[in-house]
Amino acid sequence: MSLQKLAEEKVGFLIVFVLLVISFGLLIEIVPLFFSKSVTEPAPGVKPYTPLQIAGRDVYLREGCYTCHSQMIRPFRAETERYGHYSVAGESVYDHPFQWGSKRMGPDLARVGGRYSDEWHRLHLLNPRQVVPESNMPAFPHLTRNAVDAAIVERNMRGLAKVGVPYTDADYKSVAEEVNGKSEMEAVIAYLQGLGLALKNVR
Repeated sequence: MSLQKLAEEKVGFLIVFVLLVISFGLLIEIVPLFFSKSVTEPAPGVKPYTPLQIAGRDVYLREGCYTCHSQMIRPFRAETERYGHYSVAGESVYDHPFQWGSKRMGPDLARVGGRYSDEWHRLHLLNPRQVVPESNMPAFPHLTRNAVDAAIVERNMRGLAKVGVPYTDADYKSVAEEVNGKSEMEAVIAYLQGLGLALKNVR
């Protein structure tokens, strides 16, 4: 019996063949990326997040901001003209998990750093329609009341270090000084203001 006839008449064999073909394709497409410097090394100017930015990123994930805001500019003219240089893998080597994704209900945030003032971000998080009348984003006033926990930030930094983010003992010692007395609102703003600065001015 030929392979073609086997695949056509036996569903089990068809499934096995499909899985083999997909696995082979994944090996060819994905495995080489593990050895590519453009994927495994940071892009010029990309640095690990500061303790306050880590706290802000955790809040960003906790509040589900990623469900509406992507952080990936696709290499299409309409995207690059609106948002700037398309996203490259080297920008996200310190992101665990990375925030790439092209589904948007709100604007892409890959290059939002420095685009608006801290005060604009504060007002936007407190009452989005005050600065963007057509926004359907919910308000996050509770972020001003929640304090950043230095112990949690340090724990998260140590976890990130285990997966390759180059934090040092000096970085761990700086956590309390940087985040004590800071609110989650300030942390989220610090995170947003750091997004995309390395390639922001590249066209």
